[in-house]
Amino acid sequence: MLNDYFATTSRGLEEVAAQELIRIGAKNVRTDFTGVHFQGDRELLYRANLWTRTTFRILMPIARIKSFDGDELYRNVQKLDWEEYLDPNMTIAVTCTGKSKNLNHTHFTALQIKNAIVDLQKSRRGKRSSVDTENPDLIINAHIDQKHCILSLDSSGSSLHRRGYRPAMGDAPMKETLAAALLEMAEWTPDLPFLDPMCGSGTLPIEATLKALDIAPGLYRDFSFQTWLDYDHDLWQSLLKQASDRQKNSIDIPIIGSDRDLKIIRQAFANAESSGLEDYVKFARQEVSTIEAPADRGVLICNPPYGVRLGNEAELGELYKLLGDIFKQRFRGWTAYILTGSMKLSRQVGLRTSKRIKLYNGAIPCTLLKYEMY
Repeated sequence: MLNDYFATTSRGLEEVAAQELIRIGAKNVRTDFTGVHFQGDRELLYRANLWTRTTFRILMPIARIKSFDGDELYRNVQKLDWEEYLDPNMTIAVTCTGKSKNLNHTHFTALQIKNAIVDLQKSRRGKRSSVDTENPDLIINAHIDQKHCILSLDSSGSSLHRRGYRPAMGDAPMKETLAAALLEMAEWTPDLPFLDPMCGSGTLPIEATLKALDIAPGLYRDFSFQTWLDYDHDLWQSLLKQASDRQKNSIDIPIIGSDRDLKIIRQAFANAESSGLEDYVKFARQEVSTIEAPADRGVLICNPPYGVRLGNEAELGELYKLLGDIFKQRFRGWTAYILTGSMKLSRQVGLRTSKRIKLYNGAIPCTLLKYEMY
């Protein structure tokens, strides 16, 4: 039996996430704004949580109900058979996104849904579920879409970008999901050397290493579906074993991150140690001006400051010019990428781009610029 699912992702990464889902067997895949609709069985739901590198949450829609106002929302929530998903001994949390004219406060909407569910439980069973916002047994996601409310079960729990390896972060850390998406957009494969000369806390090199070793990003964390009433423990254990058996124990190419700040490099190494990857990825303190190509071909990706969260745009032009000069003089045979939120600064690189990809770094509109160095 195929169920409907919805994977949330960052704006601009919808197509990358869709291709990931197709590769693990998703059916009827369709992109939407900041998400992907798809279908699959329970095993696919588990796989999507375990293996997708570019999604935030995997939701399972269970109903689309009319919700002109709070009263109608309450009544229609109570028409659903919540005993299929929820036992009074289980804890719950309700999250909400979206607004309408009469439901314009997400906290009120979530509270109305919670009240409808627990009032129904009390009337039928004499007891009700408790609310636990930290570690609930069931997370109900509500999305207000004009006069309707889409109710879903959140199978992921904490966001999937939290791989669990990053206790140390720099001043403007890149989300793991974005780093994984950049590797896909750059068409990087584990047979190519990889370099990030401005690596910060090391997210890009670490994500490249996880991919090179074929380590499932969700292998060492828990998920909300593990507390669902229909949780299949044996199925989940078999998927974990398959993922563990797939892991490689060697990499034949260099994966390198460097940064001028010794404190930041120590953070990157701490993150590599936390993920058990310290023997596979190399971090070094190095000025951008001194970097050299570690091989005759490979992929370079960097995310230099662009005057929004770090740096002053007026002072960064020389850095972008330096990057262009280094690419041209020292990285012949490589493909280089710059992620930037400033097209004005990108013009200082002085090289012709072969491709420009629009995406978002959080709420910041950015462009991934591709340079082929012949």
